[in-house]
Amino acid sequence: MKTEINAVAIITARGGSKRIPGKNIREFMGKPMLCYGIEAALSAGIFREVMVSTDDEEIAETARAAGAAVPFMRSRETSSDFATTDDVLMEVLETYESRGEYFDYMACIYPTAPFVTAEKLTSAMNLLIEKEASGVMPVVRFSFPPQRGMVVRDGKLTYSYPENAMKRSQDLEAVYHDSGQFYCYHVKRYMACRGDLPDGYLPVIVPETEVQDIDNPSDWALAEMKYRMMREACERSER
Repeated sequence: MKTEINAVAIITARGGSKRIPGKNIREFMGKPMLCYGIEAALSAGIFREVMVSTDDEEIAETARAAGAAVPFMRSRETSSDFATTDDVLMEVLETYESRGEYFDYMACIYPTAPFVTAEKLTSAMNLLIEKEASGVMPVVRFSFPPQRGMVVRDGKLTYSYPENAMKRSQDLEAVYHDSGQFYCYHVKRYMACRGDLPDGYLPVIVPETEVQDIDNPSDWALAEMKYRMMREACERSER
């Protein structure tokens, strides 16, 4: 049974994508990219509010049609190329508070993350609450150990860490990176440090087949391929 908590899901969807024009609302596997995060948050059934922060009216219309709230538009300051995600989240939270609305928890969901699911959001939020953590972040393991990486110096390849050159991959510590999909936060702690969490994040490990940065047409094609794989795997598990 789904239990709503005093939490807000914030999808950060600025207009004006330069590398892939209209990326946030471009059709991906049959519907606007933005809709995947909205639908995942709504389907989770745990958020009191699912909202989109945007400066673009077309994005706002798409968000509302998908069931999200757009209670206010993003300011000019947080719509610039230099504004950070933390700037956007702080503006959203402070605007809600100025209206007398307060949240205990929040999830920040990127608008170009079709691999976000209701199950992933619910699992991350449950971990945040049960462990009384400040933040939770989904991460993915590097497919090749960076400890055995190389650099070019004086025109020649050399190991960055020569002491690891001959070590077996399984003998090296696993290294992870941000999956670039969503983050979950304890709101008061987040606002107190403006996102620079002193106690860090708890990890949720996701498979490489469900992670893809989308910055160019090749990335887009890879994301569609991985999405098909994820959907087919889900369908097989439901049979």
